[in-house]
Amino acid sequence: MNRLVLLVFFAFFSLTALQAQEFKFGLKGGINKTFGGQITGIASTNQYTGDTFNAEGEIGFHGGLWAELGFGRFFLRPEVMYSKLESRFDFPRRPSIYNVDLLSVPFLVGYNVWGPIDIYAGPAYNRIMDARLQGTEPIDNPPLIVVQNFPLSAQIGAKAEFGAFGIDVRYDRTLATAEPQGIDIVNSEYGINRATFDDARLHQLIVSLTIKLWDTENAGKKRRRGGNCYF
Repeated sequence: MNRLVLLVFFAFFSLTALQAQEFKFGLKGGINKTFGGQITGIASTNQYTGDTFNAEGEIGFHGGLWAELGFGRFFLRPEVMYSKLESRFDFPRRPSIYNVDLLSVPFLVGYNVWGPIDIYAGPAYNRIMDARLQGTEPIDNPPLIVVQNFPLSAQIGAKAEFGAFGIDVRYDRTLATAEPQGIDIVNSEYGINRATFDDARLHQLIVSLTIKLWDTENAGKKRRRGGNCYF
């Protein structure tokens, strides 16, 4: 399934690149705010709570590459991004941090609304590289958490570009379904022992700064007369 999604993505990108009127690419990076995550404790004795805890989103970060193919006022924008996501569960005795390392490949379709302002939407292929909850046993190497059972999410957002620099704001919502799973918490530190991770999915609000490294429109203007270098 994962290989098929990537194969279709790159085949479609290769075909449309031949028809593009403009091409540009660059770097991006920024912060992300997470939403989602729910754990229900299993009260085995009076000492441990059986309450339900919803995660509090923390600020993570991301970085990656982007390219854009222009067709008049429409454009296609494939990207490759690494994201570090983090949420916090406020258990009775101390909080526990939920960390997710994510590699995503968005493929966005956009439209130039006015001047430097664009809107866009599209799917993103997601691969969870690592996902662990602090305090789960064994302590020295907590087990992997199953975050998704479907590799796609949906993104929608807007961006504005001013010369070589830009700002991008989008919302990413996973299309996976909740997959409850049992976990063991370190009893003495968190006030909860056996629990069910009801929903390990995380949605994101993503804010990025972008920089354009090269484009076809200005490539000729930056070339030295009689030379082959750019400056």
